[in-house]
Amino acid sequence: MCGRYQFTAEQCEEIQQIVHEIQRRYGDNTWQPGEIRPTASAPVLLGRGPELMRWGYQLPNTRVINARAETAEEKPLFRGSITMRRCVIPSTGFYEWDQEKRKHLFRLPGEQVLYMAGLYEKREGENRYCILTTKANPSMTPIHDRMPLVLRREQVDPWLREPQEASLLLHTVPPELDVTSAEAQLSLW
Repeated sequence: MCGRYQFTAEQCEEIQQIVHEIQRRYGDNTWQPGEIRPTASAPVLLGRGPELMRWGYQLPNTRVINARAETAEEKPLFRGSITMRRCVIPSTGFYEWDQEKRKHLFRLPGEQVLYMAGLYEKREGENRYCILTTKANPSMTPIHDRMPLVLRREQVDPWLREPQEASLLLHTVPPELDVTSAEAQLSLW
């Protein structure tokens, strides 16, 4: 499951470009980078460029922030999105908590941007997105049994533009990730 992720722009030119485009289109005060939580608005990549969308499909009694990649093509809630409304959620990493409630940050080794496969649809008069998840790979299994469907840079365009390729990507194993503790460090000195 992915319930929180990071979108920071300090040292990443690609993320800075996305932030600049979002602020140009929506206004400087509409959105700021940082830690992204469900119901927050954040940049999402479509074939035509970045859009600002709210995280989570709001249903009558619940909010859906993740969709299982393995079953998304079969589920009525996601079937239309998987064929026509795929998106990519750019981030600088995502968070997951272990069984002791310790927060960990996962990043793609050697890369400043981590791309997560997603779906979107119009709900309550605005575009909303959810993040696709899959079975955890070996870098994730010590912390959790699920993880976002992480795309390599070269998989982003096929995910957005090629339905047959997107269907295959639903069943790929995400790349290995680096993990670091995201807990606040206390110092006695």
